[in-house]
Amino acid sequence: MKKVIVITSGKGGVGKTTTAINLGAALNSFGEKVLIVDGNLSTPNIGVNLGSPEVPINLNHVLSGKAELSEAIYEHESGIKIIPSSLSLIDLKDTNLKKISNLKNSFKKFSDYILIDCAAGLGQEAKEAIEIADELIIVTNPETAAITDALKTIKLAETMKKNILGIIVSRVRKDYIEMQPNTVKEMLEVPILGMVPEDMSIKKAINLKDAVIHTHPKSKSSRAYKEIAAKIIGIDYDSNKDKPNLFEIIFRRY
Repeated sequence: MKKVIVITSGKGGVGKTTTAINLGAALNSFGEKVLIVDGNLSTPNIGVNLGSPEVPINLNHVLSGKAELSEAIYEHESGIKIIPSSLSLIDLKDTNLKKISNLKNSFKKFSDYILIDCAAGLGQEAKEAIEIADELIIVTNPETAAITDALKTIKLAETMKKNILGIIVSRVRKDYIEMQPNTVKEMLEVPILGMVPEDMSIKKAINLKDAVIHTHPKSKSSRAYKEIAAKIIGIDYDSNKDKPNLFEIIFRRY
């Protein structure tokens, strides 16, 4: 069954775009057809993080009626399809945000899993993206401010009658300062899909303009995203099999 999954968050800087890219890459690694859409029109980063900051035709052109959807789709070397948005403020001014709701069925013609990187917060831009979701994934950090904002997003989803697939907690350090998983679950009353550790591999992948799934496939964060993807599609995945061996650990250090 084809799904439009909107990746959202209550606040910026929690790893929402990183999650959209790497969850998409993880689903793709299991053989799923994936389309990642940059629905964050005001501050788009999907194209930037995948090495295509400027493309001839983007989502803004589609929403402003200047191009067909098929013209704005680009294929990453991994097989993931992406629809970037424009970095230009002029293109943003001419874009009709409300038209994104008309694209839901069209998105599904191109892939089985459509992941939409939504604008952070509870503004109109975020609401327009959330409106077309079959399911929502909310990204947060294990910190009080981020959890509080995630709770606001959950309440918004409830008022919009949108199903929440679960929470992804990113940048987990497992120290005494951050909130523990049980506390997060009790506060949000939504299933936790997975915990993604704070990992230098993610920063290196961003610098390389690719998903950590591709650049560091045996890293802790890569395995965490694969565990989440496996849970979403209902397959077994043993992340221990992807752990680096002793030689790989030593080689990576030196």
